[in-house]
Amino acid sequence: MASPKRLLIVYHTQTGNTQRLLEAVERGARDPAISHLDVVTKSALLATPEDVLASQGILLGTPENFGYMSGAMKYFFDHVYYPCLEHTQGLPYGLFIRAGNDGRGALLSVERIVAGLRWKLVCEPVIAAGELQPWHFEACEALGTTLAAGLEAGVF
Repeated sequence: MASPKRLLIVYHTQTGNTQRLLEAVERGARDPAISHLDVVTKSALLATPEDVLASQGILLGTPENFGYMSGAMKYFFDHVYYPCLEHTQGLPYGLFIRAGNDGRGALLSVERIVAGLRWKLVCEPVIAAGELQPWHFEACEALGTTLAAGLEAGVF
């Protein structure tokens, strides 16, 4: 049997709200029906180019800070961009954002960088704006399940 595929979840949290969304994403990605997939979660400050290169899919989670992705997520991209640029084109990715405002600035800042990396968005981004609601967690869990199941099935 082939080695399991690997889904990397890279995130940053400061106040704990993005952490709560991350937990929902992980619940979805670790659905018991998805058995042949390794799910690895790393802080944006600790994830390396090697982590990205060893993965067949990636989920990114960031708070919106001053209308931009978190500094830690930018740090992650600064460190993986050139080592991964020619080796991860087409990498399927998903994104969840914890936003105090509307999240558009954080979304655009991530989209600009992943466009340069030529990663492929495979799920609608989840933007949890305002006070966290039950549907935010449901959407994050569905995001995790969709990306994980699609990787396992070879859809992405």
